[in-house]
Amino acid sequence: MPLPLNWDDLRFFLAVARSKTLSLAGRRLGTDHATVGRRITALEQSLGIRLFERNPRGYNLTAQGEAILSLTTEVEAHVLEIQEKTADHHQGLNGSIRISTPEGFGNYFLAERVGKFTQDNPLISVELVTIQQILALSRREADIAITMTEPPRDLSMQEHLVDYSLGLYASTDYLSIAAPIFSRTDLIDHPFVGYVNDLIFSRPLDYLREIHPGLRSRLQNSSIEAQKLAIESSFGIGVLPLYIGRTSSKLVRLLPDEVSLRRTYWIVTVPEVADTAVVRSFLRFIRAIVQDSRDFFAS
Repeated sequence: MPLPLNWDDLRFFLAVARSKTLSLAGRRLGTDHATVGRRITALEQSLGIRLFERNPRGYNLTAQGEAILSLTTEVEAHVLEIQEKTADHHQGLNGSIRISTPEGFGNYFLAERVGKFTQDNPLISVELVTIQQILALSRREADIAITMTEPPRDLSMQEHLVDYSLGLYASTDYLSIAAPIFSRTDLIDHPFVGYVNDLIFSRPLDYLREIHPGLRSRLQNSSIEAQKLAIESSFGIGVLPLYIGRTSSKLVRLLPDEVSLRRTYWIVTVPEVADTAVVRSFLRFIRAIVQDSRDFFAS
């Protein structure tokens, strides 16, 4: 005879259905994989059906699990609606969220602002990943990604976040001893700092040829922060987002009327997690702080 249904087990069911693994579901719920496994087993026993097929690659929904997922998603939507209409609903959100972001956006913009989100949501832990690669949302390596390229619409859910500008920079010390720069053609005679050519993980970062087809980086580094330090140390010239370049009193922007690149940040998630309470809350947060910080990204 089926056991009484514990409604809270449905949260664990949704997390596993979306994550495909017990460990990632546990991370999102703020618990361990063993607890998640016990809750799934308890839910299957109470319903008297098998919800998942276990295999080496993870947990896949059975046909009965797919039917339960549809109904449980509707229940979750109503719960979220109740939360959003309750003044102190943030206190009820718990778990963790992982955000993958380019180094510049993560270190120079998001890191110093994300504390407000954790203050408003004390039961949520935030993982900010700024390594130089794009984590695979499809493999649940991140819940939300900030990217510089718009992903295929059939694979994810995305929206335009904000545009930003980049420019050429050199240190005042370097310019005092280097050949004068009056146009793009003059740049050929100067050493450049840039990304490692075969490790460029996003096409919008391959911008030297956009400035002049003959430009090559003599000093290559996968970190935008390391590039900034190299430019400040008078190695040569480099390209930086304006919101990074203007933070340094050692740097001067070159050819501002002639060289100005434009790029876009996109915010991306996958349908399986887009409607979860924690992700929805963070999406609202990041939209708001970007909207309030338009001057930060302005040229």
